[in-house]
Amino acid sequence: MLDQTILVADDEEHLLYQIEAYLKQAGYRVITATNGAMALELFKREKPDAVILDVMMPEMDGFTAARLIRQESMVPILMLTARDDEFDQALGLELGADDYITKPFSFRVLVARVRAVLRRVTHQSNTEAQKLIVGPIQLDKEARLVTVNGEEVDLTRSEFDLLQTLMMHPNRVFTRMELLEHIHGEAFAAYERTIDVHVKNLRAKLNTDLIETVYGVGYRISKI
Repeated sequence: MLDQTILVADDEEHLLYQIEAYLKQAGYRVITATNGAMALELFKREKPDAVILDVMMPEMDGFTAARLIRQESMVPILMLTARDDEFDQALGLELGADDYITKPFSFRVLVARVRAVLRRVTHQSNTEAQKLIVGPIQLDKEARLVTVNGEEVDLTRSEFDLLQTLMMHPNRVFTRMELLEHIHGEAFAAYERTIDVHVKNLRAKLNTDLIETVYGVGYRISKI
């Protein structure tokens, strides 16, 4: 948690200091701004892990800052407002905010909300990292499952490992010896042509021509 940075923007400086203190106590690094323009500048420079924006701020309001930040990043954004107004809340969420907190609020609740949005982002990132997608092919590394257009495809261990290697590096050309090393942990020239057999079987099972032969070199999978 100590390596996570939170950007907080609010023109009420006493409230800003309190939020900063609670977040620091919770283990976060905190950077602060007193208006939307300053918040946007800090965001571009510091690349924080989450952003807390007050709606009503001078120079640039929180809605505008949220919209501009969302154009550049999917960083979690929490909006603060002194008004319990459904229109404000709906507008903030439509602009890409992940959560909305009405003043006055409990600082413990604010910290809990920050933790919650960061957990969601971390979980989503980990989940996405387990899945590789190239064209109609989706490969789930953890479940060792491959689907094409949503239909499960039964692969051998070697075929799965070969496909995973290619999908992790789309458009990169692998030699047969490199692919053997990825599949078996070692490579022998005598077994080099077994890769051709695996590729032939993969093409038939996947019913796709995304696995390309680069003559004189090896194979690659094309990123559509």
